[in-house]
Amino acid sequence: MVMFKKVKTFLMAFSEPEKVYCSGEKVAGRVLVEVAEVTRVSSVKVLACGVAKVNWAKGPQQCRQEMEYLRFEDVLTLEEQPTDGDGSVILRPGNKYEYKFGFELPQGPLGTSFKGKYGSVDYWVKAFLERPSVPTQEIKKRFEVMDPVDVNTPELLSPVAAKKEKKVTCMFIPDGRVSVSAQIDRKGFCEGEGREGRRDDPHLRVSGLKTSGGGKKKEKKPIPVVLLSPGDEICINADFENTCSRIVVPKAAIVAKHTYLANGQTKVFAQKLTCVRGNHIISGSSESWRGKTIRVKKLKPSILGCNILRVEYFLQIYVSVPGSKKILLELPLVIGSRSGIGSRSSSMASQTSSEMSWVDLNLPDAPEAPPCYLDIVPEDHRLESPTTPLLEESDSFDSPIFMYAPEFKFMPPPTYTEVDPCVANNNVQ
Repeated sequence: MVMFKKVKTFLMAFSEPEKVYCSGEKVAGRVLVEVAEVTRVSSVKVLACGVAKVNWAKGPQQCRQEMEYLRFEDVLTLEEQPTDGDGSVILRPGNKYEYKFGFELPQGPLGTSFKGKYGSVDYWVKAFLERPSVPTQEIKKRFEVMDPVDVNTPELLSPVAAKKEKKVTCMFIPDGRVSVSAQIDRKGFCEGEGREGRRDDPHLRVSGLKTSGGGKKKEKKPIPVVLLSPGDEICINADFENTCSRIVVPKAAIVAKHTYLANGQTKVFAQKLTCVRGNHIISGSSESWRGKTIRVKKLKPSILGCNILRVEYFLQIYVSVPGSKKILLELPLVIGSRSGIGSRSSSMASQTSSEMSWVDLNLPDAPEAPPCYLDIVPEDHRLESPTTPLLEESDSFDSPIFMYAPEFKFMPPPTYTEVDPCVANNNVQ
């Protein structure tokens, strides 16, 4: 068996490894090579590709389709490095050799990076190290691409509404009807996103913390934490009416719908992402939602321009009817990227205009709790038995803010003060 010796180091790195690229932007990086012995390298090549693929099995038939967004090939050279007549170079141990590469993404719409159950949109760069009489060595690295979705267009800022009514029967006998009508103030929204930041940022919430294992105490060090911006909230205005003899429950959910197309066949995958529910509606009653909110969490932006793969979102507002099919409304949503600042502003404005926008009020922080009673009262002054409760069973007040305070039979706790009485007495003496 012939063993082919690999080089010591063969790595690839992007100049901006965390960046999410858009159409027309430049992707740059370098290929790093180190050798353990004198090595002749015929060439170092790179291949960049962006491909949308769908694939699923339908019985014995395989449904497959591909769509190419990007293809770039190049032969890399070393700066200030002599080459032989055939273009090969000799690399020597102890040195680090960097092959730089760069290319621009095509102008126009590109598919956003995505991985689903039956398809994906993938962007990557491969580097190939070719040596005489040795199999080609390769390395692959992916990068993210996003096709920005502008949610500030007039179409996406206009309200969306729908209504539906269902007749309910019992053993073919009419049993009343259930109706629902709903409206949201716009169609386009932005998703929440994660980033590193300060834990005391009032506009963000902590999604997870890293903690050191073991029970030993260690010196505290600043730990970066992942924070989530809240994302947009969808304000729902809806009316529900129930005239049947059953108790029904109104609900709302954000649903993702992935559509895959290949060989003239269509495959649809739907998934419920987040859900809220209302109160039970008994027979002959109705319920109204005014500004009921459901949050748009971390989601991939909508993919609407790909011919073989689509990612769509819907707001489903439905009523569960026991013993019958639920009545369902679907309002289309378009999820855009966080880059749309105007979208975030319009989201906050829509919440302020709703009747239940009290959650946006800036409430004061809770005051600091007073010290424990047992910590400040001497032992000889402590009470031997509990006092009478503030709210007695004989109270006839309906509101808990009206409380009856009986006389203390024992010495009450001292009045809370931030001045230490012991220190004050010493100063007097």
